Amino acid sequence: MRSVSCIALFLAIGLAGCGDKPAPAASKPSGPPATPVTAFKAASVSLDVTENTLGTLEALIDPKIGAEVAGRVTNVIAHGGDHVKRGQRLAELDPTDFQIQGQTDAAEITRLESLVAQAERFAERQQNLVAKGFISRNGADDALAQRDALRAQLATARARSGSSRSNLARTKVVAPVDGIIETQIVSPGDYVKVGDPLFKLVSNRVLRAHLPFPESAAGRIRPGQTVRLGLPHQPGKVITGVVEDVKPTINDLSRAIDVQVRLDNDGSMLSGGTVNAAIVTGSKPAAVVVPEQSVVLRPAGKVVYVIADGKASQRVVETGVKQDGRIEIVKGLASGETIVEDGAGFLTDGAPVSIKAPAAAKPAAAAPAAKP
Repeated sequence: MRSVSCIALFLAIGLAGCGDKPAPAASKPSGPPATPVTAFKAASVSLDVTENTLGTLEALIDPKIGAEVAGRVTNVIAHGGDHVKRGQRLAELDPTDFQIQGQTDAAEITRLESLVAQAERFAERQQNLVAKGFISRNGADDALAQRDALRAQLATARARSGSSRSNLARTKVVAPVDGIIETQIVSPGDYVKVGDPLFKLVSNRVLRAHLPFPESAAGRIRPGQTVRLGLPHQPGKVITGVVEDVKPTINDLSRAIDVQVRLDNDGSMLSGGTVNAAIVTGSKPAAVVVPEQSVVLRPAGKVVYVIADGKASQRVVETGVKQDGRIEIVKGLASGETIVEDGAGFLTDGAPVSIKAPAAAKPAAAAPAAKP
């Protein structure tokens, strides 16, 4: 019986070993995982060739308002920082002396007008007497000469009166142009002479941009070329002008040429401010361009990664002009080839990639349903 039990046990073990074997575990994929990137198809576009620099703005209209007549300041109306219009009164000088001079001139004119009228009547009578033969021609000529002398004196008195009226008007100091009072120099009670400064006025209506460029750019820049100006305090705004003048000398300190652009200000530019300037010196009608982030530095130089069969293939390129976040590929890439845009900095040659769709804009919230 003991031997029979052992034989049964061995048979049970043998039958269990003859059952189905478990399936082997799935094999793990080999190699690194694919890097998610976005793709860009290189395009051939027209591209401007520009010379770029940082310039400064200068007001062309910044008159220093001086006294046109001598006198004591009796009233100051405008002050530093005030916006003024052309013809607006800024200050007043004591007009007393000029008013007295005007009265004196008026009296002198009245006196001379009476003398001239008398001399004309006398000369007319003398002419009649000569015609009748009662006096000689010499007597009539003397009367005419006296009349002409009085007429000349009257003309002189009237001119002097006009000058006095003009000086009286100049005691009212007015703004010659629209602008802003930058500096108030004079105060009530000051005595000023002709030409003494009273105010410094600045007008931002017309500005001139001074654009420094290296001496090597002198042969590429000339008057009439288009200039695009960007304002640091208003990102995205571009003002277009033309080169007005290229100074023929080199600055002793900066060793740069001075390129000048005249601008009509719409109120967005400030005198003394800075501008980012780009002078268009030429154009390329069919330049291959890609986003700047597509070009990365590697030991081989500047490269882009061309996408083919799910892998990124490194391509050494030569770059050219940069403009608006794009860069020209002069050599190494053809128009229409698909390259990595975002994520190029994390790749190596032959790395597997997966192209992810660009982030979609959020859908607008649905309007609430109307209640019945």
